[in-house]
Amino acid sequence: MMEKITKVSNGVKLSKVYNPKNVEGKTYKLWLKSGFFNPDNLPGKRKKVFTILLPPPNITGSLHMGHALNATIQDILIRKKRMEGLKTLWLPGTDHAGIATQNVVEKQLKKEGKTRFDLGKKELIERIWQWKEKYGDIILEQLKKLGVSCDWSRTCFTMDKNYKRAVKEVFLHYYKKGWIYQGERVVNWCPRCETSLSDLELEYKEEKGKLYYIKYPVKTQNSKPKAQNIIVATTRPETMLGDTAVAVNPKDKRYEKFFKKKTSIILPLMKREIPIIKDWLVDPKFGTGAVKVTPAHDLRDYQIALKHKLPLISVIDNRGKMKKNVPLSYRGLSVLEAREKIVRDLKKEGKIVKIKDYNHRIPVCYRCKTKIEFLPSKQWFLKMEKLAKVAKDAVKKGKVKFYPKRFEKTYFDWLDNIRDWCISRQIWWGHKIPLKGETDVLDTWFSSALWPFATLGWPKKTKDLKEFYPSDVLSTARDIINLWVARMIFSGIEFMGEVPFKKVFVHPIVLTKTGQRMSKSLGTGIDPMNLIKEYGADATRFGLAWQITELQDIKFGEDNIVMGKKFCNKIWNATRFVMLQTAKLKVKNEKLKITIENSKLTSADKKILKALDKTIKSVSKDIEDFQFGRAARTLYNFFWHEFCDKYIEVSKSQILNPKTQNQTRKILLYVLVTSLKLLHPFMPFITEEIYQKLPIENKKTVLMIERWPQ
Repeated sequence: MMEKITKVSNGVKLSKVYNPKNVEGKTYKLWLKSGFFNPDNLPGKRKKVFTILLPPPNITGSLHMGHALNATIQDILIRKKRMEGLKTLWLPGTDHAGIATQNVVEKQLKKEGKTRFDLGKKELIERIWQWKEKYGDIILEQLKKLGVSCDWSRTCFTMDKNYKRAVKEVFLHYYKKGWIYQGERVVNWCPRCETSLSDLELEYKEEKGKLYYIKYPVKTQNSKPKAQNIIVATTRPETMLGDTAVAVNPKDKRYEKFFKKKTSIILPLMKREIPIIKDWLVDPKFGTGAVKVTPAHDLRDYQIALKHKLPLISVIDNRGKMKKNVPLSYRGLSVLEAREKIVRDLKKEGKIVKIKDYNHRIPVCYRCKTKIEFLPSKQWFLKMEKLAKVAKDAVKKGKVKFYPKRFEKTYFDWLDNIRDWCISRQIWWGHKIPLKGETDVLDTWFSSALWPFATLGWPKKTKDLKEFYPSDVLSTARDIINLWVARMIFSGIEFMGEVPFKKVFVHPIVLTKTGQRMSKSLGTGIDPMNLIKEYGADATRFGLAWQITELQDIKFGEDNIVMGKKFCNKIWNATRFVMLQTAKLKVKNEKLKITIENSKLTSADKKILKALDKTIKSVSKDIEDFQFGRAARTLYNFFWHEFCDKYIEVSKSQILNPKTQNQTRKILLYVLVTSLKLLHPFMPFITEEIYQKLPIENKKTVLMIERWPQ
């Protein structure tokens, strides 16, 4: 079907209906051709600098609603600052995502009937690089569809040559200071990925499990085991083979009698004597108040063991199988298989008192969702005491400010209870630990913590580093405040002597309409690329921005995107009217200004100009305060109601009057142009398309370098 085209002025034509598919591709090419995404190419003398660094998405990722929301926020900020005459850099890039990327390639190998061990380390890494070259930049290309104005010439990757140099430099710096050390600790272990994980790389899910009440026979000094027992409750009977004590709370009077005489416990199945001890970490309300202590396979038990100098007996291996130091009948069984057999054997011995249904939260790998095992392992650690203090002080002293402020609590809670950071990973893809004989790689977050300065050329003393560090704003989600934000802050201070950014905006989480987390695997995710395809990028951006508030997460519904599309059509139709009325006006860009004091203005003229002035002030302030939803609603209400519903209607009669027609036409054009400037950060495509067709002499080459309204 042919589009209906109307000639509106001096040969310029506008279709009857706005069609984003006819606009977005060519407009993005126009922006790229202009070169103005690159701060070095911006016109005029720009003394002030404004920098944003794109939180690097994983190379395994595709655009999701959280990415779309955050990219929209950052683009609003950078476009406004660019129009305000600042030298703006929005630096993009991607993260190598060690565990996630290796998992993706290993899944491909599995389809071929192979494992990484069949290929070997060298060939696997070659395969990963091939995968990266083919798929690694998909998400950046999708961001372009959204209209983001990043400086693509500075795109960075965390495995680039210079970035690798930066990571090595940082590791050796910490190592020489004595802050990096190697030691055996009980760590979070993913049996599928076969690597350690930090606490922050875990997710928790509800599991319908069982609580097993087991008799542990009591033995007093110089006597045989008596019929007396301590009943121990546990959700993991398979780990009891590695028990080294039974513990109770010091205030629990029920077990006081066992401490009056020298008492020990006979560990069922293993027939090994273990002590009964007191420790404040025991919750007297859990089960019977008496708990088994398995230091090698439980983090709390490990802390108890350190205090009481208990041995560590590991009975589960790196692949989640029972080890050779357990009775023959259990060796090589998976954890669940061993659990079932151990429970059967305990029942035969009359050691099971009862089994209850028990719902509890279990940790899983944040990438593959495999249940975590706690295993003793030799790992590399970074001492956190001094770095945590530095990070806390930066926020306490106001050098870094959180918006909303309430997220400071999340930040401080973690830093106040921090443990040394396990930075080594037992995978093949990533930054190899730069010490002789080491095969482990560094935690992905170790390298991404350097993003604010490694992307600008550090450790070289580059022009970019001098000019664009520190950045001004970091926009991110709350779930990586500790994984990433805190680590960037102490890294920036340690290596640059200055915080890496001044403000942290924690944006809302985009949830489903019913308030659930979006998940592609569960079928609750929404692909923003589909929204862009159906409604256009501007409608998608505006609909997302509309829903941003300081108080709550976004329960996403397409109705706001539909509203954004209708608003695009309203802007388009208002433009068609204004351009029909102003076709014969000869206006130079610098002359397009109206003062409210003008004696020739009608009351309607003055009213719209005052409303516009109020809108400029309000929108400018709201963007600075990260009140994007309020700014979007202000723009919508002004343009739709004040301009279209009221002034355009009045203008139709004023244009018929020879005394007011010329001034009215000029005001129509002035209000339209000013509105386009205000709307541009939110809806860049339609505003740029209209700007290119405006009947104004000596315009800028593109709207995105026009001056922000004052």
